[in-house]
Amino acid sequence: MTPQPTIIIRTTPRMSAIRLILALVALFIAIFLGLLVLLLIGIETGPIALLLGFLTATIPVPLYIALVLWIDRYEAEPLWMLATAFFWGALIATFFAFLLNTSMQVIVQSLSSATAGEAFAAVVSAPLVEESGKAFILFIFFFAKKDEFDGVVDGIVYAALSALGFAMTENILYYGKAAASGGEALTAIFILRGFFAPFSHPLFTSLTGIGLGLARQSNNLGIKIIAPIIGLSAAMFMHSLWNASAVFGGGPVFILTYILVMIPAFFIMLIVISFALRREGRVVREFLVADLQRGFLTQEEYKQLGSITGRMGSSFSALSSTGYKGWRARMRFNQLASELAFHRSRAARGVYSADQDVRELETAYLYALQGLMSEFRGR
Repeated sequence: MTPQPTIIIRTTPRMSAIRLILALVALFIAIFLGLLVLLLIGIETGPIALLLGFLTATIPVPLYIALVLWIDRYEAEPLWMLATAFFWGALIATFFAFLLNTSMQVIVQSLSSATAGEAFAAVVSAPLVEESGKAFILFIFFFAKKDEFDGVVDGIVYAALSALGFAMTENILYYGKAAASGGEALTAIFILRGFFAPFSHPLFTSLTGIGLGLARQSNNLGIKIIAPIIGLSAAMFMHSLWNASAVFGGGPVFILTYILVMIPAFFIMLIVISFALRREGRVVREFLVADLQRGFLTQEEYKQLGSITGRMGSSFSALSSTGYKGWRARMRFNQLASELAFHRSRAARGVYSADQDVRELETAYLYALQGLMSEFRGR
């Protein structure tokens, strides 16, 4: 088996036990809150409608997740962090959003009217509470996992997964209510939320992810402070605008907002992702050129690692020439080479944990890469 690189972390058995206990407690709390949210939805919709809402909301989620993960072409993020982001949005963020939004609606309703309470909850409370809740896990990753939050692409991926989890649970409520009203209502709301606006929550929260990504990439203190604030504020504003178009504008204004705001914003996001991926390609080429110069990488390997099409082509070539084993080795090689490049980039900017041995980690990466080469090179 090819040796895998490991981050050198100086921990004691007691520290490991404490971390395990904290992780288990966090998992228990998340599951409890998620079940509580489902219970509250079930009370409002009834068990049959809850089941229909659950099935309708979860069926398209794997496709959306696959599309989000495809974005991360150079350095795929750890599975546990991706899962944490998704379930944070699905279980924890939704619980507090449900609690706080409902509370704010009741307060405003008691002071004014039911209509005012609903409008305030949708246009003011929901954008503030929901975007803060979904983004909270991004800020945790940003500060606690510097080695896995490298820039804009990572910010978008984590944000989109947190938002997809949130949207899934939220859709259980909306689809459940629609199912309780009848099949036609469920079909209409599914078409609206599942086909025309499935990207709304990921789009909003990705603005926060972009802000954090820009902060990570920059060495300018002002940008590090301001970019996340602007990103979160923009997410709240877009969310509020989207909800306001439905609450105050009705059908025509809603459709106009969709055409003039949401669709252009979606394509702008695609452009941002394209530029962010180009930057990641430059990072890979810049910080692996030393390995080319000393002969560790061939010219062809270096060229392939520095572009998305090159990486895809190298994986296909490995599959056709050396079979599944070679393909798997080449995929792992591509991933570890990118991790090495981004590790060097972080080290050059002084972005790494105090308990991380930078040189030992680089040696581990190089050792693992050397072991993989013989498998896909076919010799």
